Formats: sequence, C-alpha cells, structure tokens
Amino acid sequence: MSQPNQFSLLSQRRFAPFFWTQFLGAFNDNLFKTALVVIITFDAIHWTSMAPSLVTNLIPGLFILPYVLFSATAGQMADKIEKGRLTRFVKWLELGIMCVAGMGWLTHTLWLLVAGVVGMGIHSTIFGPVKYAYLPQQLAPEELIGGNGVTEMGTFVGILLGEILGAVLVVQPNGVVLEAGATIAVAALGLAASYRIPYSPPSAPELEISRNALAESVRNINFSRKNRVVFLSMLGNSWFWFYGALVLAQFPVYAKDYLHGDHSVFVMLLTVFSLGVGAGSLLCEKLSGRKVEIGLVPFGSIGLSVFGIDLYLASVGYAGGASALAGSHIGAFTLLAQHGMPRILFDVLMIGIFGGFYIVPLFALIQIRCDPAHISRTIAGMNILNALFMVASAGVAIVLLGQGLSIPQLFLATALMNAVVALYIFSLVPEFLMRFLAWLLIHTIHRVKCINADRIPAEGPAVLVCNHVSYVDAIVIGAASPRPIRFVMDHHIFKLPLLGWIFRTARAIPIAPAKEDPWLMEKAYVDIAQALHEGDLVCIFPEGRLTSTGEMNEFKGGIAKIVARTKVPVIPMALRGLWGHLLSRGAENVFERTFRTGLRSRLDLAVGAPVPPEMATPEHLYAEVKALRGDWR
Repeated sequence: MSQPNQFSLLSQRRFAPFFWTQFLGAFNDNLFKTALVVIITFDAIHWTSMAPSLVTNLIPGLFILPYVLFSATAGQMADKIEKGRLTRFVKWLELGIMCVAGMGWLTHTLWLLVAGVVGMGIHSTIFGPVKYAYLPQQLAPEELIGGNGVTEMGTFVGILLGEILGAVLVVQPNGVVLEAGATIAVAALGLAASYRIPYSPPSAPELEISRNALAESVRNINFSRKNRVVFLSMLGNSWFWFYGALVLAQFPVYAKDYLHGDHSVFVMLLTVFSLGVGAGSLLCEKLSGRKVEIGLVPFGSIGLSVFGIDLYLASVGYAGGASALAGSHIGAFTLLAQHGMPRILFDVLMIGIFGGFYIVPLFALIQIRCDPAHISRTIAGMNILNALFMVASAGVAIVLLGQGLSIPQLFLATALMNAVVALYIFSLVPEFLMRFLAWLLIHTIHRVKCINADRIPAEGPAVLVCNHVSYVDAIVIGAASPRPIRFVMDHHIFKLPLLGWIFRTARAIPIAPAKEDPWLMEKAYVDIAQALHEGDLVCIFPEGRLTSTGEMNEFKGGIAKIVARTKVPVIPMALRGLWGHLLSRGAENVFERTFRTGLRSRLDLAVGAPVPPEMATPEHLYAEVKALRGDWR
C-alpha cells in the first residue's frame, strides 16, 4: 500500500491552518520589507540621504535584532502557553504593526517604516518557537520530514510571492497606498487562519517566565549544549542563515549596479532562489525515504559551495561581456538574452535547491533529538544563534565591501567560508559524514528496499545481528536505521585506508579473536556493554568473517556473551542481494562480479521481530537470520 504524499497534510486541520498562518506571515514580512528595499534602492533621494547599499544591509539586521533580544522569552512563552492561543496573539500584533507601517507609507515617514521592520521582527521572533514546536506535536515521526519540507516550501513560496508583489506594487502610481492596504489585508487573512489551528497543549505549563531575557538566553544555549548533536545542528542551521542573509542582501545592488537591471531583475533573482529552496525542501522527503536523513546535510553543503563559487565565475564572465550595458537598467526579460545570464540564474537556483537539502533535515533532527519538554526553548536558542549569525553576516558584508571587494568576490568568499565551516562541523559530528556516505551508496550503486525497518527501535539499547556479505554491510544497515549504530568489526578493517577512517569516524568497536589478541577481544566486550548501558544500538556480525561463498557461516558464541552481560533485546536482520558486490569476497573475477547485476542493482534489508535476551542463542539467531534471508544471496 502506497504511503500518503506529504501534500495530503494540506487537507488536514492538524496542519493546514498552521501552514496558511505561517505562509501568510512569511508573505507579509517580505511584502513589506521588499517594498522598502526597492524604494530605498531605486528612489533613495526621496526617502534617505544614506547610501543604498548601507541601508539594504541594515534593514535585515534591524529585522532580526529582536531575535537576539527576545527569543529566550518567546521560547518560554511557547512552552508555557497553548500554541493556538499564542499564535492568535501574534497575528493580532502583526495587524497592529501593519497599521503603524501603513501610516509610514502614507506620510512618507521613514522612521515609522523602520519601526515596522523592527515590529515584524518581534512578530517573527515570537512565532518562530511556536512554528517548529507545533510540528512534532501534531505529526507522526514518519511525517516529520515531509511536514518540514512542505512548511519550508510554503515559507519560501510566501517569501517569493511577497517579494514579487512588494517590488511590483511599490513602483506603481500610488504604490505606497497599495502597499499599505495590501499588508493590512494580508495580516487580517493570517489572523483569520489562526483561529482554525487546533488545540496544541503547552509542553511546560508550570514554567515561570523569566524577566531577565539576557540571562534566559544564556541558559537556553547552555541547556542545548548538553546535547552535542543538537547544539552542533543548531550551529549548522545558523550558518545557513549567515550564508543566505549575506547573499540575499546583495541582490538589490547586484541587480542594479552589476547586472545593469531594473527592479524586475532583483525580483527575478529572488524568484529563482526562492523556487530553488522550495523545490529542494520538497525533494527532501523523496530523497530521504520519509525518514530524517541527515546524510542530505553534507550533500547540501557541498552544493552551496560549488554553486557559490560558480556564481562568482559566472558573474566575472558576465561582466566581461556586458560592458556595453554600463549606465543602463534593462528589464528581466531583456536581460535573459544576455550571454552568461542563464548560467547566473542556474547557479542561484541550485544554491536554493541545495539550501533546501541542507536546512530541512537539520530542522527535523533538532526536533526529534532535543528534550520534548524543552523544544520551544531549544528553537528559541537556535533563533538567538540565527540572529547573531545574521547580524554578523550584515557586519561582514559591510566590512568586506568597505575593503573594496566586489559583490561577486563576496559571493566567492562566502562559498569558501561555507566549505571551511562545513568541514569543521562534520568533523565534530561524524554521524553526518557516515550518513552521507550511506546515502550515496544506496542512491547510486544500489536500489535499497528496507522491509520492516520500523522494528529497529527508535530509542533505548538493543543488539542488531546480521549476515556478513561485504565490506559495505555496515553502511547499508546504518542508512536504514533512524539513529546511529555502534558496529563491532574485525580490527583488520580499521587498517584499510578509506574504510578504516570511515568506521573509526563512526565510533565502530574493533574486535579480535582470543587466540590473536585476547586483550582487544575483552576490551571490545567491555566497550559493547558500555555502549548498551548508554542506550546505544550495537550491531555485530556473528559469523565473524565475510562469506566467501555467499552462504551464511555458523554464528559464533559472542552474541551469547553480550546478552549475558547486558539483558537487551536482539534484532535479527538479513541482507539480500549484496553477494557479488565489488567489496564482497569471492573467487571469481572481480570485474565480472562487479558488473554482473548492473548499475542500480536491487538490494533488500529485512528486519525481524525482536528476540528476548533469554532466547538469543547463536543457533536461534542463525535460524532467524537465515529465514529472513531466504534463497536470495
């Protein structure tokens, strides 16, 4: 039976009203901000005496300043107050802010519009923790990656439509009147949608809200640091917002002064980027197999650097052939005919797509790995970090541009910084790299089908046992698991140049036969017991060696020794279809063996029912695994 598509959530009350509320909020934020940026960039003389590039970098900074100041308080409110009620308060606040901003538009009063920017920053600060704490309350774990993908798609489509309408409305005759009316109307629609959000109980109703926002901010971040994977994922998330804010803030001046376009070119760049993020976000469910697949995060990071670098190269190439346009400002459709412009748009699109691959799994990982009673405050802590990184991005852009860097050079510097930061974070959390390699394996060489993978426990200790067919068995099993696995592996594997590094990085446990190294064997059993005591999954291959015939070897007695020390359930599993792989062991010609099944060969991982520790004898487990494997090697 096919599983429901992620878009089916849009027909359900537990998701749809929330989706449209956040969509309209993102739409209105950008309807307002983009109109202000366009006015400042293309009609600065009537609004301000400051340089347009300075103002366009300051506006995003002013918008996210409330995240620094009020995110901790917002997180406490979201954990203490029922989420539908809090959302309705936020929407009433938005309506009031847009009325004040409307007065600014009608009277040409810039400081009222700046107050509106700060006010919408406060609105988004309060709604942020509600937004990402609501999803894990209302969605099942297997729906979470799809729900986050649709939410991110909706957010960026809302951003896109808001940017387009904001840029178009404000340059029309009586554009400021149209802009004021549109923002108030959208705020009213968002308020109406919020009244349909179902009851979502607070996770900590007894919580006392601290009056010291600064101290609470420090406490939130310190609490999140206790969970290393969550905290580093928060930093990775914040880095994406640094990257995105720095690049997007340059688009108005880049479109006007570098591409020699009018405001429609700015809108085109935003459109392509937003469509890319939306497409990448939606593709995450397909590419992840409906589970939280953090292997997509390194994939996304690689794309952000590769296409960021190519955007620089494409911009340099475009400048060389566009000197005749200097001093002119042509429209988007005319500009498309210019040599080199399609490549620039392709790079912007791909940056958006790979940004979606990067951000959606990180959001889902934070949601499922953090303490449920502290989820809103964790999201608030992340918003504080996001705000600090975005403020830093504005500062970095101002400094680098002030030092004489061109905007394309700024794109290049950002892409190179992304590569360095990604390598650093992924070296601190090897799980990302391991899952990336696993994801590559099962999406390039093999078509992997997991049977009853939900029998792998989502939490708590267990021992996994499986037949041993090839050197990549551990990678395939790791890709099917919803959480990290500690593999017990022959110590000789750790001496291999690439595989040894992979398995050391994944914290695999080396073991040796007693006759070869009794100390290492005993240490392995101690490490296994410690891992199970800490609640980890441990996987062993009880045959003790790779099969050289494709048939299973007898199971040795190590599994009995493990469960005798630590009484945990044992999960039998069987790999089917890996025999004949390049990294399996057989007597026939290696090239014949490699190409026998062809590219994208089929592979199954079948998972059996848990076996109680008192029944987990080598003989019983051998029979279970053999039955799961069947006749297919």
